[in-house]
Amino acid sequence: MKILVINAGSSSLKYQLFNMDTAEVMAKGLCERIGIDGAVTHKRPGEADYKEKLELKDHEAALKKVLDLLSSPEYGVIADVDEIDAVGHRFAHGGNLQGSQIITESVLKYLESIVPINPLHGPPAIAGFKGCSRLMPNKPQVGVFDTSFYTQIEDFRYVYAIPYEYYEKDNIRRYGFHGTSHRYVSAKVAELMGKKPEEINVITCHLGNGSSITAVKNGVAIDTTMGFTPQEGVPMGTRSGSIDPTVVTYLMKTKGYTPDEMETILNKKSGFLGLYGSSDARDVEEGAQKGDPRAILAQKMLGNAVKRYIGAFAAELNGVDAVVFTGGIGEHDTTIRRLALSDLENFGIEYDEELNSKTHSTARISTDNSKIQVWVVPTDEEYMIALDTQKLA
Repeated sequence: MKILVINAGSSSLKYQLFNMDTAEVMAKGLCERIGIDGAVTHKRPGEADYKEKLELKDHEAALKKVLDLLSSPEYGVIADVDEIDAVGHRFAHGGNLQGSQIITESVLKYLESIVPINPLHGPPAIAGFKGCSRLMPNKPQVGVFDTSFYTQIEDFRYVYAIPYEYYEKDNIRRYGFHGTSHRYVSAKVAELMGKKPEEINVITCHLGNGSSITAVKNGVAIDTTMGFTPQEGVPMGTRSGSIDPTVVTYLMKTKGYTPDEMETILNKKSGFLGLYGSSDARDVEEGAQKGDPRAILAQKMLGNAVKRYIGAFAAELNGVDAVVFTGGIGEHDTTIRRLALSDLENFGIEYDEELNSKTHSTARISTDNSKIQVWVVPTDEEYMIALDTQKLA
Protein backbone atom coordinates (compact mmCIF):
# COMPACT_ATOMS: atom_id res chain seq x y z
CA MET A 1 0.00 0.00 0.00
CA LYS A 2 1.36 3.42 -0.98
CA ILE A 3 0.34 6.40 1.12
CA LEU A 4 1.06 10.07 0.49
CA VAL A 5 1.39 12.17 3.66
CA ILE A 6 0.73 15.90 3.35
CA ASN A 7 1.61 18.57 5.91
CA ALA A 8 0.42 21.95 4.63
CA GLY A 9 1.60 25.19 6.25
CA SER A 10 0.61 28.77 5.51
CA SER A 11 3.11 29.08 2.64
CA SER A 12 4.61 25.58 2.54
CA LEU A 13 3.74 21.98 1.85
CA LYS A 14 5.80 19.04 3.11
CA TYR A 15 5.19 15.59 1.71
CA GLN A 16 6.33 11.99 2.02
CA LEU A 17 5.34 8.96 -0.02
CA PHE A 18 5.41 5.72 1.99
CA ASN A 19 5.45 2.13 0.81
CA MET A 20 3.68 0.61 3.81
CA ASP A 21 4.48 -2.95 2.70
CA THR A 22 8.17 -2.29 3.31
CA ALA A 23 7.81 0.62 5.77
CA GLU A 24 10.08 2.77 3.62
CA VAL A 25 9.96 6.37 2.44
CA MET A 26 9.95 6.28 -1.35
CA ALA A 27 10.28 10.05 -1.75
CA LYS A 28 9.84 13.22 0.25
CA GLY A 29 10.12 16.92 -0.27
CA LEU A 30 9.09 20.47 0.42
CA CYS A 31 7.24 23.12 -1.54
CA GLU A 32 7.88 26.52 0.01
CA ARG A 33 7.09 30.19 -0.53
CA ILE A 34 3.70 29.20 -1.96
CA GLY A 35 1.94 32.30 -3.22
CA ILE A 36 5.21 34.26 -3.20
CA ASP A 37 7.90 33.16 -5.65
CA GLY A 38 7.93 29.39 -5.07
CA ALA A 39 10.55 26.66 -4.66
CA VAL A 40 10.51 22.86 -4.62
CA THR A 41 12.97 20.34 -3.17
CA HIS A 42 12.32 16.67 -4.01
CA LYS A 43 14.36 13.83 -2.50
CA ARG A 44 14.64 10.12 -3.23
CA PRO A 45 16.81 7.66 -1.26
CA GLY A 46 20.15 7.17 -2.97
CA GLU A 47 19.45 9.77 -5.65
CA ALA A 48 20.50 13.38 -6.13
CA ASP A 49 18.02 15.98 -4.88
CA TYR A 50 15.82 17.80 -7.37
CA LYS A 51 15.51 21.54 -6.75
CA GLU A 52 13.62 24.14 -8.73
CA LYS A 53 12.35 27.68 -8.29
CA LEU A 54 8.96 28.18 -9.88
CA GLU A 55 5.70 29.99 -9.32
CA LEU A 56 3.31 28.13 -7.02
CA LYS A 57 0.21 30.30 -6.87
CA ASP A 58 -1.58 28.18 -4.26
CA HIS A 59 -1.50 24.83 -2.43
CA GLU A 60 -3.28 23.03 -5.26
CA ALA A 61 -0.58 24.16 -7.70
CA ALA A 62 2.05 22.88 -5.27
CA LEU A 63 0.26 19.53 -4.98
CA LYS A 64 0.06 19.20 -8.75
CA LYS A 65 3.81 19.75 -8.94
CA VAL A 66 4.36 17.11 -6.26
CA LEU A 67 2.23 14.55 -8.09
CA ASP A 68 4.01 15.34 -11.37
CA LEU A 69 7.39 14.79 -9.71
CA LEU A 70 6.35 11.56 -7.99
CA SER A 71 5.26 10.05 -11.31
CA SER A 72 7.76 11.66 -13.70
CA PRO A 73 10.13 9.41 -15.72
CA GLU A 74 13.17 11.39 -14.54
CA TYR A 75 12.47 12.05 -10.87
CA GLY A 76 9.55 9.82 -9.97
CA VAL A 77 9.19 6.68 -7.90
CA ILE A 78 5.81 5.52 -9.25
CA ALA A 79 4.60 4.96 -12.80
CA ASP A 80 1.28 6.71 -12.26
CA VAL A 81 -0.53 8.68 -9.57
CA ASP A 82 -3.14 5.89 -9.44
CA GLU A 83 -0.54 3.86 -7.54
CA ILE A 84 -1.16 6.09 -4.52
CA ASP A 85 -3.82 4.32 -2.46
CA ALA A 86 -4.66 7.04 0.07
CA VAL A 87 -3.61 10.44 1.41
CA GLY A 88 -3.01 11.32 5.05
CA HIS A 89 -3.24 14.97 6.10
CA ARG A 90 -1.78 16.51 9.24
CA PHE A 91 -4.15 18.90 10.99
CA ALA A 92 -2.67 20.82 13.92
CA HIS A 93 -6.16 21.48 15.29
CA GLY A 94 -9.05 19.05 15.20
CA GLY A 95 -11.09 20.68 17.94
CA ASN A 96 -13.11 18.00 19.72
CA LEU A 97 -12.67 15.34 17.03
CA GLN A 98 -11.61 12.07 18.60
CA GLY A 99 -9.05 10.02 16.71
CA SER A 100 -7.96 10.14 13.09
CA GLN A 101 -10.84 10.08 10.61
CA ILE A 102 -11.76 9.80 6.96
CA ILE A 103 -12.49 13.39 5.93
CA THR A 104 -16.16 13.36 5.03
CA GLU A 105 -18.29 16.38 4.19
CA SER A 106 -19.41 16.66 7.82
CA VAL A 107 -15.83 16.43 9.14
CA LEU A 108 -14.76 19.11 6.66
CA LYS A 109 -17.61 21.40 7.75
CA TYR A 110 -16.55 20.99 11.38
CA LEU A 111 -12.90 21.77 10.54
CA GLU A 112 -14.03 24.88 8.68
CA SER A 113 -16.16 25.92 11.65
CA ILE A 114 -13.15 25.97 14.01
CA VAL A 115 -10.95 28.10 11.75
CA PRO A 116 -11.62 31.15 13.99
CA ILE A 117 -9.75 29.39 16.83
CA ASN A 118 -7.14 28.01 14.43
CA PRO A 119 -6.53 30.83 11.91
CA LEU A 120 -2.86 30.06 11.20
CA HIS A 121 -2.88 26.29 10.61
CA GLY A 122 -6.49 25.59 9.66
CA PRO A 123 -6.86 27.24 6.25
CA PRO A 124 -3.72 25.74 4.63
CA ALA A 125 -4.52 22.24 5.91
CA ILE A 126 -8.04 22.53 4.51
CA ALA A 127 -6.62 23.88 1.22
CA GLY A 128 -4.30 20.86 1.06
CA PHE A 129 -7.21 18.49 1.52
CA LYS A 130 -9.36 20.24 -1.09
CA GLY A 131 -6.49 20.27 -3.58
CA CYS A 132 -5.90 16.54 -3.15
CA SER A 133 -9.63 15.87 -3.46
CA ARG A 134 -9.73 17.63 -6.82
CA LEU A 135 -6.51 16.12 -8.14
CA MET A 136 -7.19 12.60 -6.79
CA PRO A 137 -11.00 12.51 -6.46
CA ASN A 138 -11.37 8.79 -5.78
CA LYS A 139 -8.66 8.40 -3.15
CA PRO A 140 -9.49 8.13 0.57
CA GLN A 141 -8.39 11.26 2.45
CA VAL A 142 -7.61 10.81 6.15
CA GLY A 143 -7.23 13.60 8.70
CA VAL A 144 -4.78 13.05 11.56
CA PHE A 145 -5.32 15.67 14.26
CA ASP A 146 -2.62 16.73 16.73
CA THR A 147 -5.32 17.60 19.24
CA SER A 148 -7.06 14.21 19.18
CA PHE A 149 -4.40 12.64 21.43
CA TYR A 150 -5.77 14.83 24.20
CA THR A 151 -9.49 14.17 23.93
CA GLN A 152 -9.43 11.84 26.95
CA ILE A 153 -7.98 14.49 29.29
CA GLU A 154 -10.40 15.14 32.14
CA ASP A 155 -12.34 18.39 32.32
CA PHE A 156 -10.62 19.72 35.44
CA ARG A 157 -7.40 19.75 33.43
CA TYR A 158 -8.76 21.41 30.30
CA VAL A 159 -11.37 23.92 31.50
CA TYR A 160 -9.98 27.37 32.33
CA ALA A 161 -11.00 29.09 35.58
CA ILE A 162 -12.80 31.90 33.75
CA PRO A 163 -16.58 32.33 33.40
CA TYR A 164 -17.88 28.92 32.35
CA GLU A 165 -19.95 30.39 29.54
CA TYR A 166 -16.77 31.00 27.52
CA TYR A 167 -16.18 27.26 27.47
CA GLU A 168 -19.82 26.43 26.76
CA LYS A 169 -20.49 29.04 24.08
CA ASP A 170 -17.05 29.87 22.64
CA ASN A 171 -15.15 26.57 22.95
CA ILE A 172 -12.41 28.23 25.00
CA ARG A 173 -10.54 25.37 26.64
CA ARG A 174 -7.17 23.70 26.61
CA TYR A 175 -6.75 21.52 23.51
CA GLY A 176 -3.07 20.56 23.46
CA PHE A 177 -0.86 20.24 20.39
CA HIS A 178 2.03 18.15 18.98
CA GLY A 179 -0.15 15.15 19.83
CA THR A 180 0.97 13.04 16.88
CA SER A 181 4.60 13.43 17.95
CA HIS A 182 3.86 12.68 21.62
CA ARG A 183 1.81 9.63 20.61
CA TYR A 184 4.64 8.33 18.43
CA VAL A 185 7.50 8.74 20.91
CA SER A 186 5.52 7.45 23.90
CA ALA A 187 4.73 4.26 21.98
CA LYS A 188 8.29 4.02 20.64
CA VAL A 189 9.93 4.28 24.06
CA ALA A 190 7.61 1.55 25.34
CA GLU A 191 8.86 -0.65 22.50
CA LEU A 192 12.48 0.21 23.34
CA MET A 193 11.85 -0.75 26.97
CA GLY A 194 10.27 -4.06 25.97
CA LYS A 195 6.85 -2.94 27.18
CA LYS A 196 3.42 -2.18 25.76
CA PRO A 197 2.27 1.47 25.85
CA GLU A 198 -0.49 0.57 28.30
CA GLU A 199 2.08 -0.84 30.74
CA ILE A 200 4.08 2.33 31.42
CA ASN A 201 3.79 6.01 32.36
CA VAL A 202 5.85 8.43 30.29
CA ILE A 203 6.63 12.16 30.25
CA THR A 204 7.32 13.19 26.67
CA CYS A 205 9.21 16.42 25.95
CA HIS A 206 8.82 17.68 22.37
CA LEU A 207 11.28 20.57 22.27
CA GLY A 208 11.89 22.61 19.13
CA ASN A 209 10.93 25.99 17.75
CA GLY A 210 7.58 25.08 19.28
CA SER A 211 7.76 23.04 22.49
CA SER A 212 5.31 21.06 24.58
CA ILE A 213 5.40 18.42 27.29
CA THR A 214 2.81 15.69 27.82
CA ALA A 215 2.01 13.25 30.62
CA VAL A 216 1.06 9.86 29.18
CA LYS A 217 -0.47 7.29 31.54
CA ASN A 218 -0.77 3.74 30.21
CA GLY A 219 -0.74 5.00 26.63
CA VAL A 220 -3.30 7.79 27.22
CA ALA A 221 -2.45 11.50 27.48
CA ILE A 222 -3.73 12.88 30.79
CA ASP A 223 -2.21 16.38 30.70
CA THR A 224 -0.12 18.63 28.49
CA THR A 225 1.43 22.08 28.52
CA MET A 226 -0.08 23.72 25.45
CA GLY A 227 -3.60 25.04 25.76
CA PHE A 228 -6.21 26.94 23.75
CA THR A 229 -3.37 27.71 21.33
CA PRO A 230 0.24 26.51 21.03
CA GLN A 231 1.23 29.63 22.99
CA GLU A 232 0.80 28.17 26.47
CA GLY A 233 3.52 26.27 28.32
CA VAL A 234 7.31 26.58 28.19
CA PRO A 235 9.27 29.37 26.43
CA MET A 236 9.84 28.59 22.74
CA GLY A 237 11.65 29.94 19.70
CA THR A 238 9.42 33.00 19.22
CA ARG A 239 6.61 32.33 21.74
CA SER A 240 6.63 33.52 25.32
CA GLY A 241 4.96 30.47 26.79
CA SER A 242 2.81 30.94 29.89
CA ILE A 243 2.89 34.39 31.46
CA ASP A 244 0.71 36.34 33.88
CA PRO A 245 -2.26 37.36 31.66
CA THR A 246 -2.28 40.80 33.27
CA VAL A 247 1.03 41.48 31.49
CA VAL A 248 -1.00 41.49 28.27
CA THR A 249 -3.59 44.00 29.42
CA TYR A 250 -0.95 46.14 31.14
CA LEU A 251 1.11 46.46 27.95
CA MET A 252 -1.98 47.18 25.88
CA LYS A 253 -2.99 49.97 28.27
CA THR A 254 0.44 51.52 28.73
CA LYS A 255 1.84 51.05 25.22
CA GLY A 256 -1.38 51.34 23.24
CA TYR A 257 -0.94 47.98 21.53
CA THR A 258 -3.87 46.53 19.60
CA PRO A 259 -4.88 42.87 20.12
CA ASP A 260 -3.16 41.93 16.84
CA GLU A 261 0.04 43.72 17.85
CA MET A 262 0.00 42.03 21.24
CA GLU A 263 -0.52 38.65 19.64
CA THR A 264 2.43 39.29 17.32
CA ILE A 265 4.65 40.20 20.27
CA LEU A 266 3.77 37.06 22.23
CA ASN A 267 3.81 34.64 19.30
CA LYS A 268 6.48 36.01 16.96
CA LYS A 269 8.76 38.31 18.94
CA SER A 270 9.17 36.54 22.27
CA GLY A 271 10.85 33.35 23.51
CA PHE A 272 14.48 32.90 22.49
CA LEU A 273 14.07 35.66 19.90
CA GLY A 274 12.86 38.18 22.46
CA LEU A 275 15.41 37.20 25.11
CA TYR A 276 18.50 36.82 22.94
CA GLY A 277 17.75 38.06 19.42
CA SER A 278 17.59 34.71 17.63
CA SER A 279 14.90 32.04 17.67
CA ASP A 280 17.41 29.31 16.72
CA ALA A 281 18.57 27.24 19.69
CA ARG A 282 21.92 26.68 17.94
CA ASP A 283 22.56 30.43 17.94
CA VAL A 284 21.59 30.60 21.60
CA GLU A 285 23.99 27.75 22.43
CA GLU A 286 26.79 29.52 20.56
CA GLY A 287 26.07 32.72 22.46
CA ALA A 288 26.02 30.87 25.79
CA GLN A 289 29.38 29.26 25.05
CA LYS A 290 30.79 32.76 24.50
CA GLY A 291 29.39 33.83 27.88
CA ASP A 292 26.52 36.01 26.64
CA PRO A 293 24.32 36.49 29.73
CA ARG A 294 21.04 36.68 27.80
CA ALA A 295 21.80 33.48 25.90
CA ILE A 296 22.54 31.77 29.21
CA LEU A 297 19.34 33.24 30.65
CA ALA A 298 17.29 31.89 27.72
CA GLN A 299 18.72 28.39 28.14
CA LYS A 300 18.18 28.39 31.89
CA MET A 301 14.59 29.55 31.49
CA LEU A 302 13.70 26.76 29.08
CA GLY A 303 15.62 24.12 31.03
CA ASN A 304 13.94 25.12 34.28
CA ALA A 305 10.49 25.22 32.69
CA VAL A 306 10.95 21.67 31.37
CA LYS A 307 12.14 20.54 34.81
CA ARG A 308 9.12 22.19 36.45
CA TYR A 309 6.71 20.27 34.23
CA ILE A 310 8.59 17.00 34.67
CA GLY A 311 8.04 17.41 38.41
CA ALA A 312 4.41 18.45 38.04
CA PHE A 313 3.55 15.63 35.66
CA ALA A 314 5.40 13.08 37.82
CA ALA A 315 3.01 14.06 40.62
CA GLU A 316 -0.05 13.75 38.36
CA LEU A 317 1.07 10.39 37.00
CA ASN A 318 1.87 9.03 40.50
CA GLY A 319 4.79 7.09 39.08
CA VAL A 320 6.94 7.54 35.99
CA ASP A 321 8.77 4.88 34.02
CA ALA A 322 10.47 7.11 31.45
CA VAL A 323 11.14 10.68 30.35
CA VAL A 324 11.61 11.13 26.60
CA PHE A 325 13.18 14.02 24.68
CA THR A 326 12.34 14.59 21.02
CA GLY A 327 12.19 17.45 18.48
CA GLY A 328 15.12 19.52 17.21
CA ILE A 329 16.13 20.79 20.66
CA GLY A 330 15.17 17.61 22.47
CA GLU A 331 17.26 15.47 20.15
CA HIS A 332 20.31 17.71 19.75
CA ASP A 333 20.60 20.37 22.47
CA THR A 334 22.61 18.65 25.19
CA THR A 335 22.72 21.80 27.33
CA ILE A 336 18.93 22.12 27.56
CA ARG A 337 18.66 18.42 28.42
CA ARG A 338 21.30 18.81 31.14
CA LEU A 339 19.54 21.82 32.63
CA ALA A 340 16.20 19.99 32.59
CA LEU A 341 17.56 16.79 34.16
CA SER A 342 20.03 18.07 36.75
CA ASP A 343 19.23 17.79 40.47
CA LEU A 344 16.35 15.37 40.00
CA GLU A 345 17.91 12.46 41.90
CA ASN A 346 15.20 12.66 44.58
CA PHE A 347 12.66 12.14 41.80
CA GLY A 348 14.47 8.98 40.76
CA ILE A 349 16.19 10.51 37.72
CA GLU A 350 19.94 10.12 37.29
CA TYR A 351 21.23 11.04 33.87
CA ASP A 352 24.67 10.16 32.47
CA GLU A 353 26.41 13.37 31.38
CA GLU A 354 28.80 11.54 29.07
CA LEU A 355 25.92 9.78 27.31
CA ASN A 356 23.94 13.02 27.21
CA SER A 357 26.81 14.99 25.68
CA LYS A 358 27.20 12.65 22.71
CA THR A 359 23.61 11.56 22.05
CA HIS A 360 21.74 12.97 19.05
CA SER A 361 19.66 9.95 18.04
CA THR A 362 17.80 7.08 19.67
CA ALA A 363 19.53 6.21 22.94
CA ARG A 364 19.05 5.91 26.68
CA ILE A 365 20.91 8.66 28.54
CA SER A 366 20.09 7.70 32.14
CA THR A 367 22.39 5.70 34.40
CA ASP A 368 21.80 2.05 35.22
CA ASN A 369 20.84 3.13 38.75
CA SER A 370 18.19 5.61 37.62
CA LYS A 371 14.72 4.53 38.74
CA ILE A 372 13.24 6.48 35.84
CA GLN A 373 14.75 5.86 32.42
CA VAL A 374 15.59 8.87 30.24
CA TRP A 375 15.60 8.48 26.47
CA VAL A 376 16.22 10.50 23.35
CA VAL A 377 13.87 9.34 20.58
CA PRO A 378 13.61 11.16 17.22
CA THR A 379 9.98 11.75 16.34
CA ASP A 380 8.34 10.54 13.13
CA GLU A 381 4.97 12.23 12.83
CA GLU A 382 4.72 11.46 9.12
CA TYR A 383 5.03 7.71 9.67
CA MET A 384 2.39 7.88 12.40
CA ILE A 385 0.09 9.70 9.97
CA ALA A 386 0.78 7.01 7.35
CA LEU A 387 -0.05 4.24 9.86
CA ASP A 388 -3.35 5.87 10.80
CA THR A 389 -4.19 6.37 7.13
CA GLN A 390 -3.42 2.74 6.37
CA LYS A 391 -5.81 1.60 9.12
CA LEU A 392 -8.69 3.78 7.91
CA ALA A 393 -8.31 3.83 4.13
